[in-house]
Amino acid sequence: QVQLVESGGGFLQPGGSLRLSCAASGFTLDHYNIGWFRQAPGKAREAISCIQSVDGNAFYADSVKGRFTISRDTAKNTVYLRIDSLNPGDTAVYYCAAERGTYCSTIGCYDCYEYWGQGTPVTVSS
Repeated sequence: QVQLVESGGGFLQPGGSLRLSCAASGFTLDHYNIGWFRQAPGKAREAISCIQSVDGNAFYADSVKGRFTISRDTAKNTVYLRIDSLNPGDTAVYYCAAERGTYCSTIGCYDCYEYWGQGTPVTVSS
């Protein structure tokens, strides 16, 4: 059974850093690209990043370049998303999703992803 479980969200202050985790089961990261997305209250879902299965190369949406870092630990079958310099605009539910394939599809191709986690909420406020 394929499952993605996000964790690491919470209530944080502006300026801090955060690392979210996406633990995968039922498949291996060798065959699936993993993407991170977020949805802020009252806003559309936003694609953030993708890390591809073949080589671990990472891709980012222009809106998050420089503050977000995606990485993976294949031994743990887990993908991470680090967010630096948190600001209230980062407040959202963060989701990870799995796309079977070798190379990441275009950032924002939501339908490309077969499996989604339940999300972990992040609130940034002083």
